[in-house]
Amino acid sequence: MSKIKICGLTREQDIDAVNEALPDYIGFVFAKSKRQINEKKAKVLKGRLSPFIKAVGIFVNEEIENVIKTCDSQVIDLIQLHGDEGEDYIKRLRDYVSNKIIKAVRVKDLNDIKKAMEFSCDYLLFDAYHEKEYGGTGKTFDWSIIPYINKPFFLAGGINSYNIIHAIKCLSPYCIDISSGAETDGYKDPKKIIDIVGKVRGLKKE
Repeated sequence: MSKIKICGLTREQDIDAVNEALPDYIGFVFAKSKRQINEKKAKVLKGRLSPFIKAVGIFVNEEIENVIKTCDSQVIDLIQLHGDEGEDYIKRLRDYVSNKIIKAVRVKDLNDIKKAMEFSCDYLLFDAYHEKEYGGTGKTFDWSIIPYINKPFFLAGGINSYNIIHAIKCLSPYCIDISSGAETDGYKDPKKIIDIVGKVRGLKKE
């Protein structure tokens, strides 16, 4: 059954909430965003995080040296590239770090997914396309265009407690990625986090 990632954590109380719910992954956003944090803050949060949860660092067109530095400091366990990074960028990262790499793709149509299959990343992440935003819009896209693919993928974009079960049963993604769907008034909501993780865990018991 699908794993779950709660993305965009910014506060110590967010960490306390996920430590109770125990999703598989959490995300620290290092790119320009209302959820952006710096490496210093991420280090504090990672120190509070349960060892059973892996931290993903989200970068958008970041200087590769900064990504490597963040990995070397052990603030993150996985890398998520959410910008225009290409195969050359991924290969350069491979030369310096052993962290697994997630490459995000903003999906307009099937062709975007086919192109993404050429990346040598460990995982793909399918998110809704927005002309001016790289992610975090809280919008869904037409999931029916996702074909069967042999690379594990994260599904993001407008997922919440109301559509998460449908997403898992229809697409069987490797992982469901939730950010705004676990928030109230722009902040992570412990009750929503526990509810969402509980629904995914409940499916695993069926």
